[in-house]
Amino acid sequence: MAAIKVHGYHASMATVMVLCCLNEKEVEYELVLVDLPTGAHKKPEYLALNPFGVVPTIQDGDLTLYESRAIIRYLAKKFRGQGTNFLGSTLSEEALVYQWCEVEGQSFNPPALSIVSQIVFVPMRGGSTDEAAVEMNVEKLEKVLDIYEERLSKSKYLAGDFFSLADLQHLPCTHYLVNACGKGDLISSRKHVNAWWEDISSRPTWKINFT
Repeated sequence: MAAIKVHGYHASMATVMVLCCLNEKEVEYELVLVDLPTGAHKKPEYLALNPFGVVPTIQDGDLTLYESRAIIRYLAKKFRGQGTNFLGSTLSEEALVYQWCEVEGQSFNPPALSIVSQIVFVPMRGGSTDEAAVEMNVEKLEKVLDIYEERLSKSKYLAGDFFSLADLQHLPCTHYLVNACGKGDLISSRKHVNAWWEDISSRPTWKINFT
């Protein structure tokens, strides 16, 4: 069976999340570099794979798939019998995984990504950080993380006592918050959230991308 092709960029957190998933599932893959700084993601060759011009995109046989959350869900299901079981062992556990995946996408990511964008990406493009926007989104994220603190006081991971897709989805944006935005206190000030973050961010399949 041919290796899965991952069209992505090593500094793209979404790409790194997919690579982490593949490594957790012990799946062979080939990383095909899409050089973002030179605009390769906006050239016709790549747009033919992903018309939105973002990374990553995977090719698995006849399937071409983009959007990192969709990709990791596909991988978790296709390779359910090997490597890390991201979905639990019962229908109820799987339902909780998907619930917390949705929480990440709908409640955590919007304010977290807004903070990262204002502090990291806007200045990279020559703009100025909107401090009021940062403050507003920090307040929103604090409320979300208070709910996480309560949840994680009762279970080791978000969906239960196993590392799941829901935890994996949090790695990219939280990595930026802690390591690039100076907002690590949002995590470290909450005992159970901090223990969870120290756990998931120290997984070898994630750390290997930064060595």
